[in-house]
Amino acid sequence: MAKKIVGFIKLQVPAGKANPSPPIGPALGQRGLNIMEFCKAFNALTQNMEPGMPVPVVITAFSDRTFTFITKLPPISYYLKKAAGLPKGSQTPGQSVAGQVSVAQVREIAAAKMPDLNCHTVEAAMEMVRGSARSMGLQVVE
Repeated sequence: MAKKIVGFIKLQVPAGKANPSPPIGPALGQRGLNIMEFCKAFNALTQNMEPGMPVPVVITAFSDRTFTFITKLPPISYYLKKAAGLPKGSQTPGQSVAGQVSVAQVREIAAAKMPDLNCHTVEAAMEMVRGSARSMGLQVVE
């Protein structure tokens, strides 16, 4: 018989830097899950990634206090900031331009994020990436 799912916990954790401090400790602790077990498993899984890269993770908690987790690709904003060489986006998006990204960089980001996006073609994914760039105050140039 399948285990009963108690809930899902969605977190964004830096790659290789999971520790029991907030937000991980309180989120897992209130479900009664083993925090150190998650931290060790997550750090082992993300050790080959760039250190500090934000990794979204979805933890499935079961009624017998066990869990499984799935890691996803970093957010589009992380890739856009990296491509533009910026520490952060614009303070006033739509009014000031923080930087520029090329169409080739947008296509590369869209192709990398395809498994996590809700679209079927690279062109549709590129439009999603362009929307994120616009909301960060980045300009897409030819």
